[in-house]
Amino acid sequence: MIDLYYWPTPNGHKIPIMLEECGLEYRVKPVNMLEGEQFKPAFLKVNPNNKIPAIVDRKGPGGRPFALFESGAILQYLAEKSGKLMPRDTRRRYTVIQWLTFQVANVGPMFGQCGHFLGYAPRKIPYAIERYRNETLRLYGVMDRQLGREEYLAGKYSIADIATWPWMRVRWLHKVDLDEFPNVKRWYEAIGARPAVQRGVALLEDRMKIGNPDEKAREALFGQSQLTQGRPARRSKAR
Repeated sequence: MIDLYYWPTPNGHKIPIMLEECGLEYRVKPVNMLEGEQFKPAFLKVNPNNKIPAIVDRKGPGGRPFALFESGAILQYLAEKSGKLMPRDTRRRYTVIQWLTFQVANVGPMFGQCGHFLGYAPRKIPYAIERYRNETLRLYGVMDRQLGREEYLAGKYSIADIATWPWMRVRWLHKVDLDEFPNVKRWYEAIGARPAVQRGVALLEDRMKIGNPDEKAREALFGQSQLTQGRPARRSKAR
């Protein structure tokens, strides 16, 4: 049994999709990021970086519980555990890892910043909007060219696709039209038709809230109180 610490966000969606694709048994432990549950001490024991997703494999290596955070690491772990969606051949394996890293290092951070400055920032900053939206469009172009050569990002369907696909679901927040990227559109629709993917993204879908957060949610997501979580209070110096 795998405990899944989860909230319905693009990063969060990756792991239930993978668990469904692999047929691994899991139970959901919701972490309501809009109410600051990611900062609770119990969750910080699983992920000291106070982010979702995270897992605890109750039958991990050596038969003992194993906690893991960071979506890229979790996807690789589940692929190895299940023997699915990650090739064993060295060349093909590292092609998958390459495109998984492309998502973790590029798509997630750049799309996230694009969405933040377009949909969350309390005031519009033209330079930031232009900077991150241009980079988002550039990355769509990279994927479109790759998907014009291959059916999936690394050739065959893999954890690289599972990592990247959820970010296309919130393209409305980035003001991206998939018709401008026909190869990405074909890929997106093919993956979205997979039953395991549909089951994975349906998890807590009724509680998903992206864009225009209320003040309570804004404080939980972006408030200055985050900076002091887990840190001892500073003592003023005597003069």
